[in-house]
Amino acid sequence: MTWTAPEVADERPDLDMTADELPGLLEWLEMYRATVPLKVAGLTGEELCRQPVPGSTLSLLGVVRHLTEVERYWLTDVLLDDDSPDLYSHREAPEGDFELGTPQSAPADLERFDDEVAQARRHLAEVGSVDELAKGLRHGKPVNVRWILVHLVEEYARHLGHMDMLRGAVDGRLGY
Repeated sequence: MTWTAPEVADERPDLDMTADELPGLLEWLEMYRATVPLKVAGLTGEELCRQPVPGSTLSLLGVVRHLTEVERYWLTDVLLDDDSPDLYSHREAPEGDFELGTPQSAPADLERFDDEVAQARRHLAEVGSVDELAKGLRHGKPVNVRWILVHLVEEYARHLGHMDMLRGAVDGRLGY
């Protein structure tokens, strides 16, 4: 039997349009995180690995793997100064997150996304202010929580746009 990504209920949060900065940024991040499973629901590993846009190597699974590494890098490596190993990319395959996923790796890759998000949530629960500096550096420079969260929101927004186009090209399913 062919594995298929599970269908999921749309449980994206209602956004508080009067929220203070930290809760507001966290709400946007949570909304975008919750959109990722909706974009892959019901697809087989083969469909998740399809690269349907001519001239591009992007696949839905590649984007999920990339977002998994983004979560780990910013909210473990930089925020906590924890030099954890990359999950998919390495010197020999710098684009391994995008390019090395397989239909066989898809179930574990989606599970790893969930695990990294859960870990990142625990790390963010310790943050008291967007003005706090991360314990680690980015290219030798300090970075505060505000910058990290704004970057994560834009990173997710950008890649969810890619996922919407990829999903539409795979099976015609579109949606916010």
